[in-house]
Amino acid sequence: MSDLVLYGYWRSSAAYRVRIALNLKGLKYESRSIHLVKNGGEQHHQHFQELNPNQLVPVLVHGDFTVNQSLVIIDYLDETYPERLLTPSKGAKRFLSRAMAQDIVVDIHPVNNLRVLQYLSDKLAIKDTEKSAWYKHWIEVGFEALEKRLVVSSREFCIGNEVSIADVCLVPQVYNALRFGVDISQFPSIERLYNSLNQLPAFAEAAPELQHDAEL
Repeated sequence: MSDLVLYGYWRSSAAYRVRIALNLKGLKYESRSIHLVKNGGEQHHQHFQELNPNQLVPVLVHGDFTVNQSLVIIDYLDETYPERLLTPSKGAKRFLSRAMAQDIVVDIHPVNNLRVLQYLSDKLAIKDTEKSAWYKHWIEVGFEALEKRLVVSSREFCIGNEVSIADVCLVPQVYNALRFGVDISQFPSIERLYNSLNQLPAFAEAAPELQHDAEL
């Protein structure tokens, strides 16, 4: 049994990022599912709140150390297993990759996260069509800016010709955009990178549909 344990959910973008990172580093880990919808949302159960009071996935447990937040988990993996860095150690690429990752993780993803969509439906009684319009609007606003950055920075990958944390964050966000009906052909750099990255085993094997808790 691995001493790395990842608590996540098959459709969680944040857990998806960490799965990709673990795969790129060639690390074995145990995956434990926290179902975000069934049983009132298992992230709200006491046993999980003890791991993460924020009641969000992912959470990584490594021995007696527990850490949440996908970008912090990836930083921890880089420091603990530095043979294959996902954030360059220095120079402009280090900061460009971190900035692009945060463009996705901080500016795009949170306003479309499950608990936000649930609040729109359950508390504000927003119709499904309006909720879908909300989702698509904020994805497209974020992708318009991201596309402009990628036109300048991308080659084989988001930042030049080496996979970085930016690529790790891009693929899950595009997956979600497609799931909610966003036409990504209007963002040719994003579409190209998404398709090419998913040809890499580390990305392909992290796909939501291939996870043990996937519901198809």
